[in-house]
Amino acid sequence: MESEPRPFWNPLAAGIVLGLALLLTFVITGNGLGASGFVTRMAVQINDWTAPEAAAGNAYFGPFVQAGAPLVSWITWEVIGVLAGAWLGSRGAGRTRVKVERGARVSVGERFAWAFAGGALVGFGSRLARGCTSGLGLSGGATLAVSGFVFLAGFFLAGFAVSMMFRRIWQ
Repeated sequence: MESEPRPFWNPLAAGIVLGLALLLTFVITGNGLGASGFVTRMAVQINDWTAPEAAAGNAYFGPFVQAGAPLVSWITWEVIGVLAGAWLGSRGAGRTRVKVERGARVSVGERFAWAFAGGALVGFGSRLARGCTSGLGLSGGATLAVSGFVFLAGFFLAGFAVSMMFRRIWQ
């Protein structure tokens, strides 16, 4: 017998908990939240395992390789903690069922293609911006950095514009 999943958290309560987690991250690590740096470090590590000379000679990857052990960083443990916490939280709420959210006129393949394309664009943008949503938006905003607020405004405006473009497709 499968029970009904528990309801999502109240957004205000979730925001308060996220803010406390951000504060705790600053206190413990001296850094804010962020994840895109882990993807970079993983790419450096994989490149170093497969083509060490190319990795060391690369202008972008080289400094990471020279510093040694790219994955030995606070951000690696943060990402592991986020993944473990997400799984434990979804398990506790009864929301671990695998499914693909999509509109009635969108196939599963199209949904994956759009998700991959959007993820690639966001990943590329986060490297250009030198930080992801959590790094620039949350951590930047928490430190009152102007760039954090500019990023958040652009992020929400772009999200609103794209959601309006895809609204007809999704429904």
